[in-house]
Amino acid sequence: MAKTHSGRIGAALALVMTAGMAHADGEIVAIYKSGTQQYFIDQGAGFVAAAEELGYEARIINVELDANLAISAIADAIASGADAIAITSPDQALGPAIAAAAAEAGIPLIATDDPLEAGDGSAVPFAGFDGVAMGTSVGERAGELLAESGWLDAGDYGIMSVEVQTLSVCNDRTNAAIEQVIAAGGSPDNVIAVPYEGTTDSALAAAGPIITANPQVNNWVVFACNDEGTLGALNALNNAGFSPDNIIGVGLGAYEACRPWAADVPTGFRAALYISGVDVGDAAARALINTVETGEPLPPFTVADTTIVDPSNYADIMPCG
Repeated sequence: MAKTHSGRIGAALALVMTAGMAHADGEIVAIYKSGTQQYFIDQGAGFVAAAEELGYEARIINVELDANLAISAIADAIASGADAIAITSPDQALGPAIAAAAAEAGIPLIATDDPLEAGDGSAVPFAGFDGVAMGTSVGERAGELLAESGWLDAGDYGIMSVEVQTLSVCNDRTNAAIEQVIAAGGSPDNVIAVPYEGTTDSALAAAGPIITANPQVNNWVVFACNDEGTLGALNALNNAGFSPDNIIGVGLGAYEACRPWAADVPTGFRAALYISGVDVGDAAARALINTVETGEPLPPFTVADTTIVDPSNYADIMPCG
């Protein structure tokens, strides 16, 4: 797959070279796999604000989980004379081709959120979060809530792990969350994997049949790779007639979880891990611009902090809406 993508990028770059490059000094580009999600909207805002503060223009390209659009976006950024590129790739298999294209063009590249590897197996410089630590925090809170619920005694509970199984950073999150829920007393036999594509609609579609196939389950614990995954499963439970009292949902992102809290609407979201896309965008832009200005290598890892929030404290920690 990587060879195919590499060929496509190479062909696109060849067309760019024959047309000539008009370098627009002072522009950095961020490419996001799901640019309409609130998290990536926030990340783009942080990226743009940091660039402008440092005297650069910033451009955001949304590829909506489309690998071909990501290839075109890389070629477009190089053609436009961008000084540096940040990318959350829709497919980690694109890593070698993306890294090779940036290296050939002499452009600093940083992977945001989802780690990438170059063709030689080396890691592309990364800005984002520690996936295992994130999942551990989510699982710890879900486990605490499960232990407090009284459901363990009855045993009539299910644990939905809503997973993007093709994405390593998502596997890091949900695997770590499962470990913590089991450590808190949850049975591994009650864990059900729910594969989805990272969106609310795909989680909704995937969770519905799981709920139907498990009529013996009266209470559900739900966590996912992101807030959208948890929200989609909660919507499916709502459609199936489950009360929020019978749901322990722990989000990852908090931008969807906080909406019903702010509206004082009953919800299965009991807590969420707040991650600031703004912080990641800011960090990526500053790292790229520093490299452009000084010639220093990009730092291998730029990791942002996270915080568990719930209806009692979210308003003091994060914006919502």
